[in-house]
Amino acid sequence: MSADGQGTQETHHWFDDEAGPVVRPYAMTRGRTTSAAQHRLDLIAVVVAEPRADDPATDQTLSPEHVEIVHLSRDRPQSVAELSAELDLPIGVVRVLIGDLVDEELVHVTRPVPPAELPDESILRDVINGLRAL
Repeated sequence: MSADGQGTQETHHWFDDEAGPVVRPYAMTRGRTTSAAQHRLDLIAVVVAEPRADDPATDQTLSPEHVEIVHLSRDRPQSVAELSAELDLPIGVVRVLIGDLVDEELVHVTRPVPPAELPDESILRDVINGLRAL
């Protein structure tokens, strides 16, 4: 320490000159790495804002990232991957944030049809061939 009681080493700040203050992803999720709804959120799951989500910015419990997800998904349905890219956030963080919004009933998620439930390709070919034979 110097005579004035301050450390001689330069204090490091979480700051990027171009971007401003940097917020760590775990701060956005309050240290959580999963949410109750996250296990059902794959990359192509589609997020849609609920009609009742008029102005999420007035809700003091929501972070700016939560509000942005609602706004983006109100304009048009967005996949989890699209939201992650648009917000420039890791997919794990976006999943937790979407899970929060699902719990608050501000968005709903439409999941893709699992591959096991899709029709077999051979059945589709048989249908096409049958139609061509007509």
